[in-house]
Amino acid sequence: MKKIVGALALVAALSLTACGGGSPSAGVTDDAAPSASGGAAGLEQIEVGVIPIVDVAPIYLGVKEGIFEKEGLDVKLTLAQGGAAIVPAITSKQMDFGFSNVTSMIVARSKGLPLKMVAPGGSSTGNTKEDFAAVMTKPDSDIKEIKDLVGKKVAVNTLNNISDSTISEAVKKAGGDYTKIQFVEMPFPDMAAQLDAGNVDAIAAVEPFVTIAGADGNVPVFSNYAEPVKDLTVAVYFTSDDYIKENPETAAKFTRAMTASQKFADENPEKAKAVLPDYTTLKPEVIEKLTMPRFLTEVNEASIQEVAAISLDRGLIDKVPDMAALLPTK
Repeated sequence: MKKIVGALALVAALSLTACGGGSPSAGVTDDAAPSASGGAAGLEQIEVGVIPIVDVAPIYLGVKEGIFEKEGLDVKLTLAQGGAAIVPAITSKQMDFGFSNVTSMIVARSKGLPLKMVAPGGSSTGNTKEDFAAVMTKPDSDIKEIKDLVGKKVAVNTLNNISDSTISEAVKKAGGDYTKIQFVEMPFPDMAAQLDAGNVDAIAAVEPFVTIAGADGNVPVFSNYAEPVKDLTVAVYFTSDDYIKENPETAAKFTRAMTASQKFADENPEKAKAVLPDYTTLKPEVIEKLTMPRFLTEVNEASIQEVAAISLDRGLIDKVPDMAALLPTK
């Protein structure tokens, strides 16, 4: 496989599980993420669990721009390996807020975990040809359209989560038998090499690995975040029912600040990109080419409901949980 300058350094900080649920035993580290103000006098300290991917740029930008400070919050951002590491930290009150993809939230709530979304994270651009996630393959592959994935091996970072469920739904809607897709679990940084070696036929990548794989000559088939679910909210910030009950004002402040940070990042995409080196080892030449998520100010509830229906159909959950309890309070 062709080598990309700086790729090894880039993936070092991004080899942690990204949009998937992560490992249930994944740990949390608090020595790699900056604090908002170092415990400035008069500010309430909160801890937020995040993962080192482009999706969380708005919260880093919001801290940097003083948006959280204006709400009276001193934010400590703690890096974790994935949503599955953050969830127990929230339920055990080790952290106050966390970040995770929406499928993991639905699965967790269906299992009785009292989690609630409070603000949106990254959302699809809605453009199937230019999104921050893409199903990619070799340029000489016989996979030219969605239905061609039937009977193929497709790499996903986590089985039974948002990537394989959206891909299978896209194939279903295209008229293909999604049960004949063989999903193979592997970390994002390993996917391009496994594709090059012929061990898989396609990969479900997210940025920056879409850009890396593209630089190696691989081509996108479609974005499984832009299709099949319209205007998909991919990830959210969340907390527990107990935290909201015990700290309603703090929860409201965080929601306002996070929403304002999302808006600022969406309106200032170059500033959102500029903050990426603060918590990743992405090289400038890679950052320049990245397709960023949309950073919207509201969770698209219709898309979450559709993800829940897909999760039920794929057997990820036994029944759809109380969505009113899970979705943000209006």
